[in-house]
Amino acid sequence: MSPYPDRAVLRSALTLYLDVHASPEVSGAEARTARVFGDRLAALGLEVTPGVGGHGVVGVLRNGPGPRVYLRAELDALPLEEETGLPYASGNGAMHACGHDLHLAAAVGAAELLSRTAADWRGTLVVVGQPAEETLTGARAMLADGLYERFGTPDVVLAQHAAPLPAGMVAHGTPRAPVTAASAALEVTVHGRGGHAGTPHLAVDPVVTAAAIVLRLQTVVSREAVPGEQVTLTVGTLRAGTAVNVVPATASLGIGVRAPTEQSLERALTAAERIVRAECAASACPRDPDVVAVSRAPALWGAPGETAAVRAAHTALFGPERVVDWPPSAASEDFALYGGAGEVPLVYWMTGVAGPRQWSAHGGRVPPNHSPRFAPEVRSALPPAIAALAAAARNRLADPGGSEPRG
Repeated sequence: MSPYPDRAVLRSALTLYLDVHASPEVSGAEARTARVFGDRLAALGLEVTPGVGGHGVVGVLRNGPGPRVYLRAELDALPLEEETGLPYASGNGAMHACGHDLHLAAAVGAAELLSRTAADWRGTLVVVGQPAEETLTGARAMLADGLYERFGTPDVVLAQHAAPLPAGMVAHGTPRAPVTAASAALEVTVHGRGGHAGTPHLAVDPVVTAAAIVLRLQTVVSREAVPGEQVTLTVGTLRAGTAVNVVPATASLGIGVRAPTEQSLERALTAAERIVRAECAASACPRDPDVVAVSRAPALWGAPGETAAVRAAHTALFGPERVVDWPPSAASEDFALYGGAGEVPLVYWMTGVAGPRQWSAHGGRVPPNHSPRFAPEVRSALPPAIAALAAAARNRLADPGGSEPRG
């Protein structure tokens, strides 16, 4: 049987993609997406368990003794107004601007391909629909809810991610650098003293303090990170006030930090907190700021042996000219948590989403992930995404003629 999905498999996966894309749900609110995804897996004969670590979904397909291979996809969308102009665009204030809809459709398509070709492999396939990836909390929640205890410790966990590459290309990390960066998010509340805009001397303005914090935080990367390290610090949210004639009592900032190693991440976080507290002291804030770490995830390193085997499978499938190295990136993920302290091998690759016309029209600079104009050319991107995931799973499952995975 062809490693590419036939029309029936592709039609089913495409229908799911269009449905999920048009009805996105943000992190922690993925109830409908989880139900739709779980129903598709159940229709393929997988034993489906909902409600794992929140809205997480787990589908299990047993096919005799052999390796236990997990496929992970994400359920959540971003709180972003879509600007693609697509006929199936979302209009609810959320958007699948990171390709999670494509990941879900590819996982369902791969599960269908594998269920149809059960004579060609042995083992157990576990398909995971993870909530809250965008907040870096979903993987931890599923693991804390007994994912491995309830569904078995995997021999490998596989995942792919949409990237602004030509459709039909895949990109693998190398042993020299992590595939994605370590990251953390801080929620900071600056406490001032509210008052009248006409008597600012009787107040302590937290907006001024917050502005000073934002400016001073820029020195964490420019003056405290080691030159050459890909450290980024972003103040993604800044909220304060209700009226122009009122000095508010508080201001809040959401700070995201990314770094290639745990050590460099920790240095940047320590510096950020020091700056927040020092600026509050300089402003004579009446109380210390609240600095809360709301999420954290380690850098993602693929298991060398398993990654090499899956890369070889992709090279055989697509040809060497369509399988490339993924350069060090400041993107971040919570997928690394599935590896524990290195006990579980992980394989993670990027899958291209830009069609030929789209790539040509943008001169190779198509709107990237998290852009309100991020728009995979789904008819070009979905078939190879299904094929790549199915080929990787088949490579790690047992050959019925022997007991070992291929590669």
